[in-house]
Parts: sequence; structure tokens; C-alpha cells
Amino acid sequence: MAREAPAESAETPAPVRQLFSFEREVLILSVAMFAFSLGFQMTSRYLSEYVLVLGATPFVAGLLGSFGNVLGAVYPYPGGAFSDRVGSRYALTIFGLLSTVGFAVWLVAPAIGTIDLAGLAVEPWVWLFVGLVLAQAWKSLGLGATFAIVKQAVDEAHLARGFASTETFRRTAFLLAPLLAAGALFLGGGDLLPGFVYVLAIAVAFGAVATVVQHVFYDASDDTIGPSVSGVDDLVSDLRTLPTELRPLLVGDTIVRFANGMVYPFVILVVTRHLAVDLTLFDVYLSPEVFFGVLLAVEMVVALLVMAPAARLAERVGLVPVVGLGFAVYATFPALVIFASPDPLVVTALFAFSGLRFAGLPSHKALIVGPAERDTGGRVTGTYYLLRNAVVIPSAALGGALWDFVSPELAFSVATAIGLLGTAYFLLFGREFEAYR
Repeated sequence: MAREAPAESAETPAPVRQLFSFEREVLILSVAMFAFSLGFQMTSRYLSEYVLVLGATPFVAGLLGSFGNVLGAVYPYPGGAFSDRVGSRYALTIFGLLSTVGFAVWLVAPAIGTIDLAGLAVEPWVWLFVGLVLAQAWKSLGLGATFAIVKQAVDEAHLARGFASTETFRRTAFLLAPLLAAGALFLGGGDLLPGFVYVLAIAVAFGAVATVVQHVFYDASDDTIGPSVSGVDDLVSDLRTLPTELRPLLVGDTIVRFANGMVYPFVILVVTRHLAVDLTLFDVYLSPEVFFGVLLAVEMVVALLVMAPAARLAERVGLVPVVGLGFAVYATFPALVIFASPDPLVVTALFAFSGLRFAGLPSHKALIVGPAERDTGGRVTGTYYLLRNAVVIPSAALGGALWDFVSPELAFSVATAIGLLGTAYFLLFGREFEAYR
């Protein structure tokens, strides 16, 4: 049963205090979330550069991004339904094991080399697609389970704060991940290889430990089992019965995420190749690849600072304005960064600005799961992400095509225009969410 968080005290930071005031499963979820977020963030933000180093083109990097979008669309619904049916403990253990194996496939891809398969040369970068099928399991298959755990453990009036607490720990991993990646790349000589091999080895280790921890320490006694999903008919039913309150959010979110999907895989290429911005700090040279890790850490520092205050603000002014702020930052960042001066201070300031987009994330999640009935949180979340991510699938390929065959400036400018359209739509039609303040 959900229970209200106790009154806040001044001695302990709010996200930490709130986390420990919730049920034990939320704490274990946060530990696993930290580990897998660390592994995935250390690796996924460098995949586009990794693809190019292994011999592919920016367009192939876009295809890899769109393939990830396919998995992001397909995975949440069956993952959420599976979690509702068997319980979060077993579902997340399986998903964690799959993700760990995926990191390992990325790790060995350069060593496999080119394989001659019936006269067809299979390049090393092909294994990145294979690894992604597995590596994205905990993140996407487990999405519904993570939402449902918070839904069960937190009083509905404080859902935004509940997600702010778990998201703070997750985003702490997002802060440490690029710093670890930057350190590994620096030790590897500043180039992507062999430093990225060290990064992938760390991801495998964290994934293995997290899988064991969540399976051993997660208390499944309070897990409730929802109805099973028998086939396409149930999927169609879930699509039709998706709470109507979600529709303005779904449309606006989908448009904004499509825009973000056009540029997300290529932000690293803006830093390392388009701007080729580097930094010498205290007589230590940071190559563009290493500096990119520092920029991601700056982005996450801002995210960590704004999420909890924004969640409290949402309880006063409503969820919609806070989510809209995040959408607006998503929309404007691409145009700002692609036309930026190749000055380390300017680029650092832009990544700090980008961190503000996470201010709306806890409120965004509260809007998604808030209208769901008990024992259906996983399926509602899965259905939402199925619809959103299905539309977003071609975005990275479109962005890659514009980057590769026209210009990076056009790709990022189009993304900003689309993102602003989605933001405006949500702010105009999102008033129905005021019931979930």
C-alpha cells in the first residue's frame, strides 16, 4: 500500500531522506537504477563515435539510433506486462542479466573483427546492433516495472517527489558515468580506443553486481500480480483504454522526443568533429573525446540540482508548467549548440543549460503513471512508451541522413523547429493534467 512520506527535516537532503522513507523495494530499485544507468550512460553516449571508429558512417550511426528507438518502442509494453504478471523481482533480474551480456558484446566487438559469412563481410560495427538488443533490456523492458514499484510505494499526492528521489540517484550515476568514461579515455591516450574498452569492462562489472543485488535483496513479498496479457487483443484494448488525460502529454512528448531523437546520437559528433572543441586545464590536455565526458558531467550536475526543487514547485504551480519548461530546453538546445562558437566556456555553458531539461522529468513521470489504476501501472506505462517510441523510431535515421547528406546545421535546426512545435502543443492543451498537481 502506498504511504505518505513523513515531514521533511533540515538535516538530510530531501531526495535522500525521501528515498529512505519509502518502501524497501524503492531503495533496491534505486541501487539497481544507479548501476545500470552508470553502465548505459558510460557507453551509449559514445556509441556514435564508436561506430565511426569501427568503420561505419554517420548515417549508420543514425540507423543504430533508430534501431534503439525500435527497441524503445517494442520493449516497454511486453516488459511492463511481463513485470505485472510475474512480479518485479524476477522480471528485473532477467532484464539485468540481458543488459550485462549486451555490454559484453560491445566489449568484444573490436576483437571479433571482420567475419566472412558466405561471401558477405560482416564488419565489427554490426555487433553493436546485436549488443543493443540485449543492453537496452533493463532500461526499456524494465521500464514498466520501475514505474509500478514507485506507484505502489508512494502516496499519489507525492508521486512527483517519489520519482524525483529515484531519479536523483539515477542521475547521480549519469553524473559519475561520463567522468569515469572521460578518465578511462584519458588513461587510454585520449582517443576512443583503447579507452572505451575500459569503459565497457566497467559497465559489465556494474551490470553483473546490480543484477545479483536486486535479486538477492529485493523483497518481493508485497508484489501484487496483475492480469496476464494473452495477445494482440489485450494490446489493442490497452491502447484504447489508455487514460484520456494522457493524450495531450503523449502528443506533445512524442513531437519533442522525435526532435530530440534526430540529434541525440550526434551531439558527441558536434563536440568531437563539428566543433572539435578541446580544453587544456591546469596543463592537462583534454581531447574532444575526453572533454565530451566532462560536458556530460556538467549537464548532470545541473540536472541533480534542479530536479527536487522543480518537483516541489510542481506541487505549488501544477505539473504542466514544469514539464513544459523541460520540453522547451529539449527544443532549443540543438540550434544553440550547432551554431555555437568552438570555445570551451561557451560549449560548457550550453551543456549546463541542457541540464535544465531534467527539471520536468519527475513531474513528467508522475503525469504518466498518475491516472493508472493499481496493478496496471506497468501496462499503462508500457502502452504510453509503445505509442511514443513507435513514432520516434525514424528520427535518428532522419537526423543521420540530414547530417551525412546535407549538413549538420540543417539537421539540428529542423530538430529545434519540431521541438518547439511539440512544446507549444503541450502547453496549449495540457490543462487536463491539473487534476494531478
